[in-house]
Amino acid sequence: MNSPSRVARVAVVGGGIFGVSSAVQLARRGVQVTLVTEGALASEASGRSLSWLNSSRMRSPEYHQLRMIGIDRYRTLAVRHPDAAWLRFDGGLTWDADDDSNEIAKVYAHERSIGYDAQLLAAEQVVAVTPGVDARAITRQGAIFNPGEGWVDLPSLIGVLIEEFSALGGEVITHAGRASVEVTGGRATGIATADGSRIAADAVLLAAGATVPKIVAEVGLRIADATPISLLVKTKPIDVALRAVLNTPRVAVRPTPTGSLVLDSAWSEEEVVRRPDGTYEVKDSTIQGLLAEASAVLEGNPNLVLDSYGVGPKPIPGDGEPVFGELPGIAGYHVAFSHSGATLGLIAGELLADEIVTGEPHPLLATFRPSRFA
Repeated sequence: MNSPSRVARVAVVGGGIFGVSSAVQLARRGVQVTLVTEGALASEASGRSLSWLNSSRMRSPEYHQLRMIGIDRYRTLAVRHPDAAWLRFDGGLTWDADDDSNEIAKVYAHERSIGYDAQLLAAEQVVAVTPGVDARAITRQGAIFNPGEGWVDLPSLIGVLIEEFSALGGEVITHAGRASVEVTGGRATGIATADGSRIAADAVLLAAGATVPKIVAEVGLRIADATPISLLVKTKPIDVALRAVLNTPRVAVRPTPTGSLVLDSAWSEEEVVRRPDGTYEVKDSTIQGLLAEASAVLEGNPNLVLDSYGVGPKPIPGDGEPVFGELPGIAGYHVAFSHSGATLGLIAGELLADEIVTGEPHPLLATFRPSRFA
C-alpha cells in the first residue's frame, strides 16, 4: 500500500452501495467525507439489482470466503433492524435446465463439501420447505434450497446508510455529472466534477460502477471489463406466498418490501438494444416474456403486471472477480468494482475504509487488487 497511515479528508465517487457503505464507515472513523454522485443515489446498478445475498454454486475459495463474511454483516444489520422489510433471510431455491448444462448434482456436492448449507430436493419436496413455487416447473434433477440465503432492497439500505452518514457530518453532492480523479505527483489529491468544481482530498475512492474502468484508464491503468447490460423488471404488487429468492433456467425472482416482485434473466438482457446515442430499447415482447416466465414458476401461475423496469450497465470485471483496493503506483487512489454489490456491499465498505484510514492492506482483499491487471 502507498497510502499514509492517516487521512483526514476523503472524496468518494459513486452513490451506489459500495460508495455509500464506504462513506459511512469512513465517517464512523472520524474522517471528513464528501460523497459525489453523477446522478441520484442508487440510480445506477444498485437501483436495478436482484440483490440476492448468497455464495452459492462454485467460485474461488477467496471469493467464497469474502461473500460469506459479507452475509454475516447483513445478519448483524438484521439484528439492529429486526422489523426491516428491506432485508430478509428466507432462503434461495435454484434449479437448472433439463439438458446437458444441468449441474445441480455437482453444485450440491460442492456446496456440501465446503459446509454451505444446502438441501437437494425433488420437486414434490419443495412445497414443504419453501412456499409459493409451482413444483411442475422444477426439472427432474431437482432443486437446491439454501436456507441461509436472503435478499436486500439496496435503495432502502442506501437510504438508511445515508441518513447515518449525514448525521455523522458527511456531505452528499448528487447530480454532479461525471467526475474525474485528480492525480498530482503520483498520488490522488481530489476530484473534479463536470462543472469544474474541485474537491480536495487526502484519498479518493472511486466506486462509480460501470464507469470505473474508463475513469481509471485516464491515468493510464487498466482494469479488465466485461460489463454487460442489465434489465430488472418490477411487477405491480401481487399477493403470492413466495418468500425465497428463485433462480431458475429462464427467470430469477425475488420479493420486495412493497409486495411487488423483481425479475431478471440472461436471455432478456441479451434482447436489450443499445441505440447509437447510448440509450436503450426494451421490447414489450421481452417484458411480457419475462413476466410469463415468472408466472410459470410461481404457485397458481398468477397474472403478473408490469410496474416499471430499469436498464443499464451491470459492472462485471473481466475475470469475474471483484476489484478492490489501491491502484498500483498512485497513492491514495482506491477503487471498488464488482458484480456482487449486494452480497459484498457492507463488508467491502468496511474493509476499504479500514485500508484508506490505516494505510495497511487487508488480507481478505489480497487476491482482489487492481494490480493484477497491470
